[in-house]
Amino acid sequence: MSFSSDIKQELNNNHSLTDKNNVECELIGYLISANTNIHKQNEIKFSTENDYNIDRFSKLLSNLNIDYDIDIVGKVFYINTKLKEIKKINHIEIKNNELYTKNIEELYQEKEGVEQKKAIIKGAFLGSGSINNPENLYHLEIVLSNEENMIFLKKIIESLNINTKELITKKRCSIYMKEAEEISNLLALIGANKAVMKFEDIRIQKEMRGKVNRIVNCETANLNKTINASIEQIGAIKKLQETGKFNKLDENLKEIAKLRLENPNISLIELGKMLKKPIGKSGVNYRLKKIMEIADEE
Repeated sequence: MSFSSDIKQELNNNHSLTDKNNVECELIGYLISANTNIHKQNEIKFSTENDYNIDRFSKLLSNLNIDYDIDIVGKVFYINTKLKEIKKINHIEIKNNELYTKNIEELYQEKEGVEQKKAIIKGAFLGSGSINNPENLYHLEIVLSNEENMIFLKKIIESLNINTKELITKKRCSIYMKEAEEISNLLALIGANKAVMKFEDIRIQKEMRGKVNRIVNCETANLNKTINASIEQIGAIKKLQETGKFNKLDENLKEIAKLRLENPNISLIELGKMLKKPIGKSGVNYRLKKIMEIADEE
């Protein structure tokens, strides 16, 4: 299964349905998702390819004494319920043949309604949420049935200190996040604890690989820089030898020149340590530059 499917199965398996307010809030999350729509003017239809999602949705409906039936067409499962049954939920209304929330704050069991907000988010994610495999890309998205419901869910998530972005096109309205920390926080918020652990493991491994690659790239760049400089220095020294100018160099320049010819691949610091009277990197650099200047003289 995909990473997204694993999370949804975990959410279905691990959460009880004992609190009526939370059950209603989770169902509301499902109902405002893009996979739920009004069909034939008098029927609500929810579609999914996952049997565990149908199992969860049907339990929510049964818990609230809402009648339904299930159809299977190919690989797609459908839950159908009459519009009059959905009207049993006081906090859902129908406008322009679409479902919307209303007076949701009445379900909050404390001032902030944290648990009920979590339930709404969970239902919406189960209904039409997705998350990429974090080994490839950090991206979590929940598609909503319309812009008003998108704004509603965005406000709820951000009231719990998780930032989201929105995407509105002619065909879809969704909220999404691409920051690893925000995604991890949302998964923890809705109770996907196993998924959070797996997500964080992958995240740490990616960060470590990134650091190693940056170090290797930096060392490779430095090595290439040393080699290229060494080639230029050796070329200048050989030019001095060919033109008879080498023997006219002072002893300090001759010494560093001979060491460079004998050790073409070592750094300036290492060259400095090999001198009879060791000097630092800047001193070595000065002497080699002087040699190159003399070689360039006519």
